[in-house]
Amino acid sequence: MSDRDSVLDCLEELDDFSDSGSDYESTMKETKWRKQSMLGTQPPRKLRRKAAQRVMSSPSSSPIPCPLAPSVKKQQVTRGRSRQVSPRPVRRVNNGNQDIGAEDIYEAVCSGKSAMVTVVDEWLDSYKQSRETGLLVLINFVVQSCGCKGVVSREMFESMQNAEIISTLTKEFNEDSVNYPLSTPGPQLKRFKASLCEFARVLVRSCRNSFIYDEYLFPSLLSLLTGLSDSQVRAFRHTSTLLAMKLMTGLVDVAVIVSIQLQTAQRQYDMENIKSVHDRASDRLEELQATISELRENREELSSMMNATFRGVFVHRYRDRLTEIRAICIEELGVWLKTDPEDFLNDGCLKYLGWTLHDKQSLVRLQCVRALQGLYQEKESIGRLELFTSRFKERMLSMVLDKDPDVAVEVVNLLLLIQQTTEEGLREEECGHIYPLVYASHRGLAFAAGAFLYDKLKSVISSGNQENDKSDNAAFFQILISFYIQSEFHEHGAYLVDSLWGVAGSELRDWETMTTFLLQDAGLVYEEEGAVIELMMCAMRQAAQGTPRVGRTLGRKILSMKDKKIQEQDRRRITTHFIPLLPQLLSKYSADAGKVSLLLKAPLYFDLEMYNSAQWLEKHLDLLLSQICSIVEKHTELTVLEACAHLVGALCSDCYTFSSRSHLAFGQLLDGLSECFSTYLNELLQGTADDDDIYSAATALKKIAALSRLNHQRTFVCVCVCVCVCEWLLSSAKDPTGWKLFNSCLELLKIRMESDEIDKELMVSALKCAAFHLMWAKVNAVNSKPAEAELKLLKKDVRLFSRVCQACLPLNQPEIRDQAFELLCDLLLLYSVNSVRSEPALKALVHLPSDSLRSDLAAFLLDNIFIDAEDATLNAEGEEEIKISLLQRKRNQLAGYCKLVIYGVLDLTAATDVFKHYCKYFKDFGDIIKDTVSRSKLINPVQSAKTVCLCLQQLFSEMLTEEHTRQDLLEIRDLAKKLAMSFGIDLLRVRKPLVALHMDGIRFAFQEQKEEEEKQHPNLDFLEILSEFSFKLLQQDCAQLIVLLKSMCPSSVLSWPSVRLYQRSLEARSSSKPREQEEEKGDAAPSHGTPAAKRRRTTAQGSVSTITRGSWLDSRSICSSLHTPALTSTVQRQPVKQLASRKPSSTGSDIGSSLTELESEDEFSSTSQMRKVKPIKRHQLSSSGTRLTLDQQDLNSNLTLLSLIEDENAEREEADIEEYESDSDHGSTYALPSTRHTPASVLDELFD
Repeated sequence: MSDRDSVLDCLEELDDFSDSGSDYESTMKETKWRKQSMLGTQPPRKLRRKAAQRVMSSPSSSPIPCPLAPSVKKQQVTRGRSRQVSPRPVRRVNNGNQDIGAEDIYEAVCSGKSAMVTVVDEWLDSYKQSRETGLLVLINFVVQSCGCKGVVSREMFESMQNAEIISTLTKEFNEDSVNYPLSTPGPQLKRFKASLCEFARVLVRSCRNSFIYDEYLFPSLLSLLTGLSDSQVRAFRHTSTLLAMKLMTGLVDVAVIVSIQLQTAQRQYDMENIKSVHDRASDRLEELQATISELRENREELSSMMNATFRGVFVHRYRDRLTEIRAICIEELGVWLKTDPEDFLNDGCLKYLGWTLHDKQSLVRLQCVRALQGLYQEKESIGRLELFTSRFKERMLSMVLDKDPDVAVEVVNLLLLIQQTTEEGLREEECGHIYPLVYASHRGLAFAAGAFLYDKLKSVISSGNQENDKSDNAAFFQILISFYIQSEFHEHGAYLVDSLWGVAGSELRDWETMTTFLLQDAGLVYEEEGAVIELMMCAMRQAAQGTPRVGRTLGRKILSMKDKKIQEQDRRRITTHFIPLLPQLLSKYSADAGKVSLLLKAPLYFDLEMYNSAQWLEKHLDLLLSQICSIVEKHTELTVLEACAHLVGALCSDCYTFSSRSHLAFGQLLDGLSECFSTYLNELLQGTADDDDIYSAATALKKIAALSRLNHQRTFVCVCVCVCVCEWLLSSAKDPTGWKLFNSCLELLKIRMESDEIDKELMVSALKCAAFHLMWAKVNAVNSKPAEAELKLLKKDVRLFSRVCQACLPLNQPEIRDQAFELLCDLLLLYSVNSVRSEPALKALVHLPSDSLRSDLAAFLLDNIFIDAEDATLNAEGEEEIKISLLQRKRNQLAGYCKLVIYGVLDLTAATDVFKHYCKYFKDFGDIIKDTVSRSKLINPVQSAKTVCLCLQQLFSEMLTEEHTRQDLLEIRDLAKKLAMSFGIDLLRVRKPLVALHMDGIRFAFQEQKEEEEKQHPNLDFLEILSEFSFKLLQQDCAQLIVLLKSMCPSSVLSWPSVRLYQRSLEARSSSKPREQEEEKGDAAPSHGTPAAKRRRTTAQGSVSTITRGSWLDSRSICSSLHTPALTSTVQRQPVKQLASRKPSSTGSDIGSSLTELESEDEFSSTSQMRKVKPIKRHQLSSSGTRLTLDQQDLNSNLTLLSLIEDENAEREEADIEEYESDSDHGSTYALPSTRHTPASVLDELFD
């Protein structure tokens, strides 16, 4: 049997995880380095050890002792193992010379600035002189890298086994903090980890031709690392696993080199052997035969060490509780599989990757997917991955919806590799899992899905071009249009273009092909034409602006000069191509509202200065202006009119020389619309107009309002709309004040309201025109400084319009009512005190709302925004978009009302109608209300706190007027809890507001009884609500409030539950500091002479102090909720499965009981037994601790390293991998942790 087959057999036997004893010690049993160091070295093998012998020092200078008589050896071993030597307080173990020490290596690794080759060479020089001393230096370096302050002395090295050394180091850990070098946050962690891995790599590379085969250095080092990796001390386990895995990677590299050398030597031997006897060189054959024998022995030695490390470290640590350890194992396994596929790329090793695809932590899944990517990139490995692909393809497809977007991105890239490299690829239904991700909000995931989609489309094109003669871009657009229509996400075209922009940018910039599709008879149906126009507009926006879509922003990105230059070039190409073609496109699709509204956005991406660059382009400008006017005359849809208004505003900008032509064209358009309205005005005022006249007048007003609208922008800090002053952007086409339509519209509104002849379209358009007239008048007043008489006339117009809007608020017409409310909020803010603060001459324009208007605005909130009743017609599935639009309108209206409160138009007390709905409508309006509460505290903290109290008082009074239950009071208390959290954590800053709130609440609770009230003191239950704010008070304020409470509270009600509850909340706060000081004094008592730790101690349930730490070994204390076993897994201890049923014993025999490997695996893979135990009380811990023997107490006093040993809280955070059956033929089902979302949550997170 060949060496490769033997390695395969060894690796395929790794399914059995229940072997007892240490895997590594059983493998290396005949080569224990400690026995060799005491009994003398064995003579090296003839050929295999020549290299090692040449670099070793002479026997006379070697410190290795000479062989002793058997009786003497036995006595020496017995005495050596019975010694208890305390570690030396120094780190350098070879003080007698200038050789490198453990501290030198550690400092070089920590700094990351030293050349590792030099460091390793210096250490090798020390190892050549004395391999025991050199190995001891290396061991102490490993110990120091773990963060341990203990030192392995020469006596410990010669007399103790690995388990004893690790146990001693655990007791002498002496940590300063919970961190160790590999867990230190910041850039230091990356530097140390990289340097440590580099040290391991250079060490193996420097020893690959010599010391790696001396049967001492690497077997001894790997044996110690195997023992440390099984420790419960996280620092030991983490560091040793990383070093062992990196050394294993180095051994795999060496094994590959040896295998290549062996194949070369065998081939040379065969070539020489087939020669005739006359031509054959006997010396050459003998030399090749000796080389082959040596290489086979070397390969066997490497296989033995790799097999032992794999079984002793990887098999146990790939499912460790610590996420980083599992990730290290899987990352290195991927390297082994790719580096040495002959030995590792088999089902016995691939199964670990398949299992860890279900790991609960995203970091492990990420490393697993990246390891698989490396395998699928190698075409030679595809054949060996067929079984793995068939078994785990379903899992990989489900991981495209992983909770961690980074994992999902790598999975999509992995599936793309599978699609490209495997013969079967992915079926169409399997690709359907990936296609929708091009609309995902996560940009990286969308780009990965876009690359997958592009590859799929190109493969279809390449197969289809054999049947037709179409160009590649034309075929690409036809397939892309079909995909876009079939995906049924027509409103997300911008997301599709953004996803494909990185890989299909050249195709999406092919403007000629797209316009050819639209202007020529390309056989497109109506729906396909709309898709082409939408994708073309999205591509133009992407090329001209390059801004990411909503939800895909990864922070503010500053474009480089190169990107800006590319955008400028794209904008010029777009302008040059579309200037002559856009009027044709508008003319062809002028009757289609949806398509023309999209085409009207095209000039916004032009370089409009090019209209001035050549005289022949002016005719195209005139054609564009005429087409816009024609579209305004044809259409009444709001989307089309708004698109025309945006374009008109851009073309009429004064920064362009052709703006005068645009003003002239659109001025004539507005003249015609105004004349049309005036034609029907008299009939409308007299009430003689028919339906056609009303429609014509309403249409004219609607178009005037659309073209004269000031584009005001509300930006709310939290989401969409803002509680800040509206920024009026002067981007409208024409100032409508010149047409003097305000009086006509106002008169029309009054007549219609008085006659109850309410026409929705007409009144909404009239309200808009009148409001926009007043807005423009305010802008003109700021710019032109009018006379006092004009200001008074303008203020009168504002007052009259406000009355009309107020009269519209109670109407039963939602469109009119909502429009009046929104316009009223904007006008009140625009004519508020704050708006003229910088313009004292305009103070005469200030318009304050009347009391009746304030009450009507508050009533509008309660009647139309904070309502539970849903329209029955909106409960169907197809009306979801209408629900969303209604919710957005309500949010805009609520934001408008909150603006009035925040900017002083309404008093802060008006916010009570908003605050009281914070809990009930948190899902719909929580962000707006929360920001309003926060901003009110910035305006007047004390008044804001009183408003919060008033809000709760109103709710409490409403509860008393109705039949109420205890649940109603609890709901108010929940609201009080949420509002209390808004005061923040700076108690000094909120001191005065909170005291004012409590004083108002106490006065309300004990206010005088009204005559009609039967119950005495009906408001006393309000103190329960008030107690929710007590935890924010300072100690001295609580004492003053207690005095106020006792002075106002009659003696007859002092014992009432609500009064006692509130009083206890104040007393608990006022006495909290003395109690904490007493507890700190109690905790400061020394335990067993152990010095106080420099960090906060972790205790079970937060109650077990350091005095009870000596009772850890008692079985009842082990069953506490804080599971912190005191012994490392290399120390012999009690089996975990018997802890719950075993009683405490005063003998020390239980400590000496052995723990098998199976129990060690249960310790790291199963947490169910530990979490089912119940906590015990402190007196039980103390009483059980008195029965411990002196040896147990001495051991426990040295093992109180709570930060080093896994606790239950860490177990909850660091989820382990579930145990799986290694034989799939049993048909067992795996209880795998799900990383997929529910369908609803997937759509919520993927799509905006």
